[in-house]
Amino acid sequence: MTGVPAEPLRWWQTRLFVLAVAVITAIPLLKPDIAPLVDLPGHMARYRVQLSHGEIVWFADWYNFDWQLIGNLGVDLLIVPLAPVFGLELAVKLIVLSIPTLTAVGFLWIAREVHGRIPAPALFALPLAYSYPFQFGFVNFALSMALALNAFALWLRLARLGKLRLRAILFLPLGALLWLCHTYGWGALGVLAFSAELIRQHDLRRDRTGFVERWLVPWLLAGVHCLPLAPPALLMIMWRSGHVGGVTTDWFNWRAKINWLTMVLRDRWETFDIASVGVLLLILFKGLRDPNIQYSRNLGLSALFLCAVFVLLPRIVFGSAYADMRLAPYMMGIAIIAIRPRPGLSIRGAAVLAAAGLVFFLVRTAGTTVSFWRYDQSYDRELAALDRLPIGARLVSFVGETCYNEWTMTRLQHLPGIALARRLAYTNDQWSMQGAQMLTVRYRAARPFAHDPSQITTSTQCPTEWWRPIAISLVRFPRGAFDYVWLISPPPYDPRLERGLTPVWRSGGSALFKVEHDVPAAQLSPEDLGPYREIMLRRLQARRRRLS
Repeated sequence: MTGVPAEPLRWWQTRLFVLAVAVITAIPLLKPDIAPLVDLPGHMARYRVQLSHGEIVWFADWYNFDWQLIGNLGVDLLIVPLAPVFGLELAVKLIVLSIPTLTAVGFLWIAREVHGRIPAPALFALPLAYSYPFQFGFVNFALSMALALNAFALWLRLARLGKLRLRAILFLPLGALLWLCHTYGWGALGVLAFSAELIRQHDLRRDRTGFVERWLVPWLLAGVHCLPLAPPALLMIMWRSGHVGGVTTDWFNWRAKINWLTMVLRDRWETFDIASVGVLLLILFKGLRDPNIQYSRNLGLSALFLCAVFVLLPRIVFGSAYADMRLAPYMMGIAIIAIRPRPGLSIRGAAVLAAAGLVFFLVRTAGTTVSFWRYDQSYDRELAALDRLPIGARLVSFVGETCYNEWTMTRLQHLPGIALARRLAYTNDQWSMQGAQMLTVRYRAARPFAHDPSQITTSTQCPTEWWRPIAISLVRFPRGAFDYVWLISPPPYDPRLERGLTPVWRSGGSALFKVEHDVPAAQLSPEDLGPYREIMLRRLQARRRRLS
């Protein structure tokens, strides 16, 4: 780490600028009542059950909720003291709003600790605060990574000040709390801390000549200094042992990994988002080729370590998908803040680079603000149906989707969860993965429409998904288990399939129906069942072959 230069601070290196970045980063989330993140409404439904499980008697008929010591409790724990003060929705909004802000500030703080001042290229990392994993709604993960970045900055600062004993004392509980928030943040902090300590130990022995003393001992001592972060590994083993271990699969899926890199800023406009990634890659390339800028050894090694983890991680870890995808934006962010101007670069050249980074940040923030405003409008249109839904209704929801991985996601996939959050209704979009979270579904009468992904419906049977076509969903759901049907932007369907369903609200293609239990459902035609039966049969045969 370099010492603080004697020159006066530039505008992008001041505390006022960091404060402005924190405020600007929060702007896209100010207007939406519910942050338009794909999974977030489903999580909000779980928080409602968590807060009211002992008070709302019918919740016990539908869901099991058991507090457990697992590495995935960040927002779940924060909501306990905040919801009684602010209400559930505002409390969630405040927590979610803090995540991009903490992420951006974390990047800048790390850059300052390593370089002595915030280097101009670091501004290009700021839009990664709204990375694809965050927009997907992995809120516990995103919160843990935001906290991990700031914890890493504190780790670097205490080392720079020579307060190693204090660092060991502080990070013993901090590591455990970070693991409790989400295991990923704890793991990422471990990788970053070890790489930084390795460089520090190597620099302390720069004048040594022996191979063991100069090259091997630093690895050993770096591990020793990181021991305060190790205790949660025991909790990890306890949590993921036995029947809650979950499957780990899809190793070295190179096509997916390359796609994750192009999608680190995925939001609404494919050309705009991919072009923005191109800007980041250009900055990283300039760090290798431009004689006026260079990579920090400290953060450069951290980026290489994260890159190695990204390559080695499978797509699914312990049953949790997108494990490698989640790391991509933070790996790229650490690589970007590793870049700094060489001492010979003119002040004017650094200012131009900082101005370009600021413009990039502002343009991306403006785009995200407009995108979130439009998503918020779609939420408001669909949620108007809840005004006609009784409290405690047994609701089955079907959300329209396509068989293609379209760049612009509707963000509606888990919107049915708001019916549970606001109207205390049953919703079939909840995840039911034992050990992964504290809520599991117990409403047997609703099977096989009891939990995620039964809420997803398409116009035809998708070859690679378990989603049902709209005709199958409307006819096959167990009518005795539900009182209402909520269609959210469904694909086109034959109106005859509404037999036994009385509309109580419509808006465009979306609708809320009351189920008439004494009227039988429509009959499916052979054309409706043909493709569905064929694909389901092939999948069943493939499963049997794998098990035999």
